[in-house]
Amino acid sequence: MPWQSLSRPSLGVGVLSAACRRDGLPPPAEYHGGLRFAEFLLDQTGGTLTPFDYTAVAETGFPHALGDWVFAGVLNGNDFGADGMADYAARNGIATRTLSAMRELAGAFVDLAADEVLAAGPELVGFSTTFMQNVPSLAVAKRLKQREPDLVVLFGGGNCDGPMGAALHRQFGFVDMVLRGEADETFPRLLRALAGAGDLAGVPGLCRRDRDGASVVNPVPARLVPPAGMNSPDFAGWFGEFDASPVSGYVEPELVVESARGCWWGEHHHCTFCGLNGTSMAFRAKPPDTFAAEVHDLVREHRVLDVMVVDNILDPSYLRTALPDLAGREWDLRMHYEVKANLTSAQIEVLRDAGVHSVQPGIESLVDDVLARMNKGVRAVRNVRTLRDCESAGLTVAWNWLYGFPGERQADYRAVLERLPALVHLQPPDGVTRIQLERFSPYFEDPSLGFPDRAPAEAYGHVYALPPETLRDLVYLFDTTPRGLTEQQADPLRAAVDAWTDRHAASTLVRKHIDGVTVLRDNRIGWPQEDHVLADAREQFAWTELEYGRSAQGLARRLADAGMGWDFDDLRCWLGELRERGLVFAEGGYFIALATTSAAPRPVHR
Repeated sequence: MPWQSLSRPSLGVGVLSAACRRDGLPPPAEYHGGLRFAEFLLDQTGGTLTPFDYTAVAETGFPHALGDWVFAGVLNGNDFGADGMADYAARNGIATRTLSAMRELAGAFVDLAADEVLAAGPELVGFSTTFMQNVPSLAVAKRLKQREPDLVVLFGGGNCDGPMGAALHRQFGFVDMVLRGEADETFPRLLRALAGAGDLAGVPGLCRRDRDGASVVNPVPARLVPPAGMNSPDFAGWFGEFDASPVSGYVEPELVVESARGCWWGEHHHCTFCGLNGTSMAFRAKPPDTFAAEVHDLVREHRVLDVMVVDNILDPSYLRTALPDLAGREWDLRMHYEVKANLTSAQIEVLRDAGVHSVQPGIESLVDDVLARMNKGVRAVRNVRTLRDCESAGLTVAWNWLYGFPGERQADYRAVLERLPALVHLQPPDGVTRIQLERFSPYFEDPSLGFPDRAPAEAYGHVYALPPETLRDLVYLFDTTPRGLTEQQADPLRAAVDAWTDRHAASTLVRKHIDGVTVLRDNRIGWPQEDHVLADAREQFAWTELEYGRSAQGLARRLADAGMGWDFDDLRCWLGELRERGLVFAEGGYFIALATTSAAPRPVHR
């Protein structure tokens, strides 16, 4: 259902289709409601509401439940949430004209979707629901049950993880079953049980109804799906529909794959604000050769080179295995990967050579104190090093600057804000955003960490006709008393990032070696355009060390070990000069050299 990406098939549907084939079951018929809704909007408005409008809602609407609101009138009655969302949107600077136009058509689309699904004569209809797919799915499911009361309706997906799935089953009587957790093994098992080859009570993670209609919740699986059980997805159905759809004239298709589940960092150092992974944090990676072959086969089958890897974090061993394997194949891939911001320049080059064009390294901040509060395990200079090395390699970096952490102080930002103009040649954040309280995050699970009060996010009240105490178990985002910086205190950060973004495209700072000297060629907006020359061997050695990030004391030791003693006060003076010229970034007593090794092509910031 909406709001699945128009450019990518559903990984969950593709994996479950493959799981059925693996177990000798006929794969279920697929209905790609996101594609159909985009087509419906295009047709019903004569091209006024395009796939671009759909995508704008799909990509930005989740924090405010905007996509759910489009279908809330169908689920709860035409006028439900209309006035409340109008007031909410006005207070939050949200434009609603396009959303309202979509909402007016949502009822007719739900009727169409029900007609098309029932035309296949199904006995069971399953809905995969993540992020803003709950209300659209519930609206269609309700209509299906009104038309065919004996039809079995099943829900699963990320929105059904943990208590959310059980709550959904309790509150919506037209949902017969909810399958919680990873379904690679349990979905085929459920199908066999429904066919009489097993007992529903033995399907792990299943929410079902007893004879009186009351919700019965089976325990979740005792173990998570092992790597060998993670199927390569079957996308044939989606690509067949996409290729024949008018939507294909607006967006380019991408493959979506997973090489691992869980998060190896989060297993031991869960980032305090992060609710990703839900109940399945344990890290499991596919064998490297399996993943490389999977990508190869999908690219060959569908003739698509853009590949979105949805892992929460790259398996470090892939830098020695799967990625070099992909680099050796004939495809000119354009891959996206989430990584940790601790990669070396050589490892970043491995990513580039394999066809990784964009990374999301979880940078989040350039303030040491705030990074410590996040439990990130990196310093600001390490994050800057990642930005620098990705710029050198020509990789696009996706990151947001987060604020609003308990204990965060405005004083911690002042020195960093003064130094941000030196970074204009590196890729800026996509935005400055206050953290939200997410279910499953340490901040949510442990109120003593700084967010003792919480309530379901206000927007949910405009999409579900349920009281707050009921919504607590159903929803993912929560409102809480803001911590850390106030909005006024965050204004200087937003202004600094805006200036950074404006100046980035025309700014470079490049390190070159010319005739035995190191030249730092400065063409950054806001700085004198000049060549900084390091002719002295000691300065050149020190600069090379600073490319790794060093404290003054650590740099002095490295110089001494190399037989290049430098009076410590003189060394500190030299570091101060570099900082004044914007050639190094300093935070927490550490210095990082800022010059890239090449002037890479500029990524496009959207």
